[in-house]
Amino acid sequence: MSRKQGRTAASAAQTGRGSQRRVAIVRILGDCKDFVSAQELHALVCDRGLKVGLTTVYRALRNLDAQGRVDVVRDGGGERLYRMRSSDGHRHYLVCRTCGQSRPVEAEVVEAWADEVGETTGFDEVEHTVELTGICAGCRAPASAPWH
Repeated sequence: MSRKQGRTAASAAQTGRGSQRRVAIVRILGDCKDFVSAQELHALVCDRGLKVGLTTVYRALRNLDAQGRVDVVRDGGGERLYRMRSSDGHRHYLVCRTCGQSRPVEAEVVEAWADEVGETTGFDEVEHTVELTGICAGCRAPASAPWH
């Protein structure tokens, strides 16, 4: 086998492994109920015995985002959190600032407003980001008993 053929075979093998890793990343992200960071997803992938670098996870998430296959929110510190997008498309979420639990919220008025802004300004392909955060019932501190 020539050196060129050897490199081609090695590249093909790496592509196969890379594809398997990306498929595993997508599958594991799809199993996540709530939003996860790239580091959390990396740990989940590694916990399943797959050898994947953090850079590979970031690259896969960047590609999924570019393809519109994930929803992205930011946590209180500004870190991007990811979740596979549902089959019914783009959604908005209310995310707990304490535990990260998320709930989809109806946001038709936001979507209509974004469409209207595009139409009235002459812009196409208008994108928007709406981030709603709060403290969920499970994380809310119980009301303190009054001192007697």
